[in-house]
Amino acid sequence: MTVMRLTSVIAGILLAVPVQAMAGAEVVARVLTVHEGDRVTIHYQERNEMVTLRDVDCPELKQPYGKQAKHATAAYLANRDVVVRAMKKDQRGRMTADILLIDGRNIAHELVKEGLAWVRPGEVHDPALKDMEELARASKHGLWSEPDPVPPWKWTSTKPTHRN
Repeated sequence: MTVMRLTSVIAGILLAVPVQAMAGAEVVARVLTVHEGDRVTIHYQERNEMVTLRDVDCPELKQPYGKQAKHATAAYLANRDVVVRAMKKDQRGRMTADILLIDGRNIAHELVKEGLAWVRPGEVHDPALKDMEELARASKHGLWSEPDPVPPWKWTSTKPTHRN
């Protein structure tokens, strides 16, 4: 096999590998829809994928600051090209990733600094997020201006369920 043909075969295999298998890779994608502050649909490699921001959790839409988080994310990302890094499925089966603006800013950082997202409890891939959250709390930005903000993982588990 010639070197050129071998290179073509390798390139073809790499293009066929799902992004989940390339968790450390970066791809450029277009944000099609902002569903919530921490959840968007992107288009890349001829397909659409719903992605949740890694390491952060924005308020649910019906929570205080939920709509503000969605609007802020839309202002940063809607109909724009972004860099998607470290895309992979989490323990709950959701596709998660870091989403960077073209200028290099991480959208999760921006939301945490503005007080529009919590850092998820447990292992955090980006330790700087915890410092950003502490600064936002101390400055009473966004949701931290509330006397006792309830994180979405507690809020959703305490919502009443309706039975028919």
